[in-house]
Amino acid sequence: MHNTTVLLIELGALLFGLGLLGRLSRRIGLSPIPLYLLAGLAFGHGGLIPLSASEEFIAVGAEIGVILLLVMLGLEYSARELIGNLRTNAPAGLLDGVLNAVPGLAFGLLLGWGWVAALVLAGITWVSSSGVIAKVLADLGRLGNRETPVMLSILVIEDLAMALYLPLLTAVLAGTGLIGGAKALSIAVGTVVVVLLVALRYGHAISSFISARDPEALLLGVLGLTLLVAGLAAQLQVSAAVGAFLVGIALSGPVAHHATELLSPLRDLFAAVFFVFFGLATTPADMPPVLLPALGLAVVTMGTKIITGYIAAKRAGIALPGRVRAGLGLMPRGEFSIVIAGLAVATPGIEPKLAPLATAYVLITVVTGPMLARLPDFAWFKRIIRRRQRATHRTEPLPTTD
Repeated sequence: MHNTTVLLIELGALLFGLGLLGRLSRRIGLSPIPLYLLAGLAFGHGGLIPLSASEEFIAVGAEIGVILLLVMLGLEYSARELIGNLRTNAPAGLLDGVLNAVPGLAFGLLLGWGWVAALVLAGITWVSSSGVIAKVLADLGRLGNRETPVMLSILVIEDLAMALYLPLLTAVLAGTGLIGGAKALSIAVGTVVVVLLVALRYGHAISSFISARDPEALLLGVLGLTLLVAGLAAQLQVSAAVGAFLVGIALSGPVAHHATELLSPLRDLFAAVFFVFFGLATTPADMPPVLLPALGLAVVTMGTKIITGYIAAKRAGIALPGRVRAGLGLMPRGEFSIVIAGLAVATPGIEPKLAPLATAYVLITVVTGPMLARLPDFAWFKRIIRRRQRATHRTEPLPTTD
């Protein structure tokens, strides 16, 4: 009874504090993710007030948080949209992977961490934060801009790539070796292809088993199905996160729309718990030695994201201001980077500096990224862009006439 009482006190105080931090983040115009990570650092091992009774509960909540993040991501896209984006924007997605995963891989190898930790770091630097970027676009009133579909297409391809990367990473971290990794990747590819085909042909039939008219039945049905499939996926070494993502893709129509509305508060709750849990797993004393490497890695990979967005927008025929906005808008890393790092942290024998470096890296990009995304709205920046456009026009050859 005493432990339950302490758990309720700790958990209640933590959630209330997170609510205040979320309100503060909205006031200052930042994503709440860095504040949640800092809260985890403050209450973790070596922090100001370590949590004891609620740590196990928070660990389970963090697992649910990852699953909800991924199923909500899947609900945003239909199978047809995913396939269409893959066909149209595959070159941009490939460029994005090369420009942003390779620096993380090379950085890990240069630090002497070994190829497994370097593979983890490649994923951390590769994937932009869909949640943070969507919020920044909405806050800046850019949802209707011409470059926005290009940015969203890159994010969609990243999400789909994670459905293949996460099972491979899970197998590698489990120590199954090259053959085990290839087997896990084959299972993941087959599963994704089958789910996409089933969702294309029978998506409405699958959704019909869940009532969209009864909110209670809808909530319980979708949440239960998601947790069930995620658990089965984890049992097959495919990754619970991938299983949840595929459930979101398979659901369509009114069921997907209403499920998004009902699950959003739960996602926000457990996602906050997840970020706190990752902070709890990081010792604050380990942060200072990795701040400089994290800053260097952030500068390099924020620059490569700018190049990614610029080239992708240019391929779509978008003018210079839109190209710059696209590049600057893709810089923040967040939930997926922490998910990837979280998988590594839970594995014994992985480089101990990986977790603090990932935390510092995400903090840097998620704070500075939204700030830099506002640059194109400043008058002085617009003048620089106009001068650049005029200089480009002057250097272009004049059209010839017969």
